[in-house]
Amino acid sequence: MKNLQKLAFFFFFILVITPTLVFGECKCEPEEEEVIDKDQARRYKIAALASILIAGAIGVCIPVLGKTIPALSPDKDIFFLIKAFAAGVILSTGFIHVLPDAFEKLSSDSLPENPWQNFPFTGFIAMLSAIGTLMVDSFATSYYKKLHFNKAQTQNIGDEEKDGEHAGHVHVHTHATHGHSHGAHVDNLGSAELLRHRVIAQVLELGIVVHSVIIGISLGASESPKTIRPLIGALTFHQFFEGMGLGGCITQANFKSRAVAIMGLFFALTTPIGIAIGMGISSGYDEDSKNAMIVEGVFNAASAGILIYMSLVDLLAADFMNPRMQNSSNLQLGANVALLLGAGCMSVLAKWA
Repeated sequence: MKNLQKLAFFFFFILVITPTLVFGECKCEPEEEEVIDKDQARRYKIAALASILIAGAIGVCIPVLGKTIPALSPDKDIFFLIKAFAAGVILSTGFIHVLPDAFEKLSSDSLPENPWQNFPFTGFIAMLSAIGTLMVDSFATSYYKKLHFNKAQTQNIGDEEKDGEHAGHVHVHTHATHGHSHGAHVDNLGSAELLRHRVIAQVLELGIVVHSVIIGISLGASESPKTIRPLIGALTFHQFFEGMGLGGCITQANFKSRAVAIMGLFFALTTPIGIAIGMGISSGYDEDSKNAMIVEGVFNAASAGILIYMSLVDLLAADFMNPRMQNSSNLQLGANVALLLGAGCMSVLAKWA
């Protein structure tokens, strides 16, 4: 109960205080034309780089700490609530943040009428991205299942031969074989579920990384302090809870420590690296150029399709249809509230980011 109270206070602080700080930053100045101040913008970018790096690292590490903090382990109810909240953040990121940006870029009047104005490329690319994610998800899971089953079958045959050598007669050998087959069946079920979680974690990280790089480059290339300042709080919040969603998937995938460290570090560094790249190319980067609009629009649309598919199918549907949640009205209610909170808070941040 004490752990739940501490976690509830933590959520209250993040949900209430952080958005309030962002809102306070936004309303301090009256509306005015965009002011270019490279020195001040550089200071904000460095602050954003550090803030987003720390938030992303903490967010992705919290679910991983479930191995040492019992309250955060995947077999606890609170883990379902954290994943539901994080999935809401990821879903809102796809629908509210990434997809509208893609529509804005690919439907801009600056692009040639043919073909960009004559066909809804944004929705088409997002749809193809979601279908492609489904295909990768399905084929990868099937491939790893078959690979693991073949290895397990080969191992079982070898074990049966050893049992046959030591068995005194046919009856004993048959009994040993049946016992082996039953154990192998149970192991295969657990391994199939584990492989599924590993595919989910890897595909989700791919979708997150794509739009994180674009966000980082856009922020790093901006020379307006007024544009950068509200993005610091918004993107810090965004990376923290997106990291929690990814960290939950990584934890359930039960990767080795080295793989966990690499995936967590890769996620935490992606946006800061994008910011650094943006800072490096800021002098020659024009986000309003046709090529930049097309590249950003296409990648944002593809990323939106991945994030929407992953959040709905692999995160929410899997957990909400889990027998444990289906048999607990309180857990269902809590997960629905957490989902709405995550999606709502991330949607509100669209005002600044």
